[in-house]
Amino acid sequence: MNLSEYTSFDGVALASLVARGEVTSAEVAAAAQEAMGAVNPSLGAVVERWPAEDRPAPGSTPLAGVPFLLKDIAVSMAGKRVELGSRLAEGNTARSDSFLMRRFRRAGLVTLGRTASPEFAYSTTTEPLLYGACRNPWDLSRTPGGSSGGSAAAVAAGIVPLAHATDAAGSIRVPAASTGLFGLKPTRGRISMGPDADEVFNGLAVHGALSRSVRDSATLLDLVSGPETGDPYAAEAPLRPYAQEVDRAPGRLRIGLLTTPWSGRGVDPAITTATEQTARLAASLGHEVEPVRMDLGVAWEEFVLANARLWTANQVTWIEGFAAATGRPIDASTLEPQTLASYAWGQKVTGPEFVRALDVRNRVARAVGDYFTRHDLLMTPTLPELPVHLGTYAEGADIDGQGWTAHLFHRSPFTAAFNVAGTPAMSVPLASDPATGLPIGIQFAAGHNREDVLFRLAGQLEQAAPWAQRKPGVWAGSVTAARAGS
Repeated sequence: MNLSEYTSFDGVALASLVARGEVTSAEVAAAAQEAMGAVNPSLGAVVERWPAEDRPAPGSTPLAGVPFLLKDIAVSMAGKRVELGSRLAEGNTARSDSFLMRRFRRAGLVTLGRTASPEFAYSTTTEPLLYGACRNPWDLSRTPGGSSGGSAAAVAAGIVPLAHATDAAGSIRVPAASTGLFGLKPTRGRISMGPDADEVFNGLAVHGALSRSVRDSATLLDLVSGPETGDPYAAEAPLRPYAQEVDRAPGRLRIGLLTTPWSGRGVDPAITTATEQTARLAASLGHEVEPVRMDLGVAWEEFVLANARLWTANQVTWIEGFAAATGRPIDASTLEPQTLASYAWGQKVTGPEFVRALDVRNRVARAVGDYFTRHDLLMTPTLPELPVHLGTYAEGADIDGQGWTAHLFHRSPFTAAFNVAGTPAMSVPLASDPATGLPIGIQFAAGHNREDVLFRLAGQLEQAAPWAQRKPGVWAGSVTAARAGS
């Protein structure tokens, strides 16, 4: 299997080839390793390569034999390092598989390495000091987004058809929009965070994936979702597999259109134009689309402050835990400036302040839930701007925890509300910037447990405005990409 052939298939198609005996999972894994060698030196997407140790039975699942990558945070594979993109955790090795890793194995995925993450996933760009900046395959001078930027760059460049990702404020959707991928953030409790955590960031964070096709994401979610013993949340099981929803007609949906974020910041004209074009596309498909003003339940400043308190207070325990385990100091030799500043700020968050932040979470969830009693979906830009150049975020790296959170939310003001509310949302790669060719993602959010509606619409949009033919400059299936990575 050569790289041109390998990169022409999504995960479901590759698994089908393996099931029919047209190619072995070992041959597919070898193609993925070759793709990694061709383009990863340019990207810095994969920070550690692993041999293909799993040998799934062909046809045992719809993804059996598909190459896969893990994000360097929140999921543990026995005997493999998970360093959270931090010098403080460098060398940390998992003693056992996490619940999700067990499900990845049962899904028949062949895990070949781990992908770059910003330190403790606390950024929407992926430029950790530990391994260096990860680059966008559409433009190597720009970020692929974050915090799942390494996974996004790897999938967008054709190394693997899909990869693990997490999302606590947009970390699946931001890199999806930045690299021209499909990315869905599931409902809170859809995928277990255990056993080492009951919840991450008080329920704001979820597991998910980035992919080049809607059906890959739907199929993987079918294979890995469901509660484990001791989980604090359990999302309601769907009526039918999500993979079946992709080809199911969504019916006439009531879609609200929001093009100005709650923060009030400006949106690039090209982004607004792409969103309005998508609204017209949705209307042409029979959906009812109308401009709306969605109530967030709290003022933007209060929303940012509450998120800062939850994020930084949680990170204090992570940082102190790794410091105790490694014997390393908590200072500039082990932590990046913004992380160190956020740690110091988080130490000062009081118990009552933390409880008030949880109250904000409740008010946002109620307000978002109320909106979805009147509309099926909300449509927004995923991001207000095109992917920024590497180094841009360093301009705000010397501010405190509240300031750093405000900086991140300024860059991505449309995504975090649905983490706080716990509701599903997706970014769909429906447009490109005419001036630069960079991808533009459009976000659709749904009510609690309504991933089914999102997958139906995503499948319809993929058929109406397919994106699979659009390829970045760094692409494992092309001669140009192979030379760029050599």
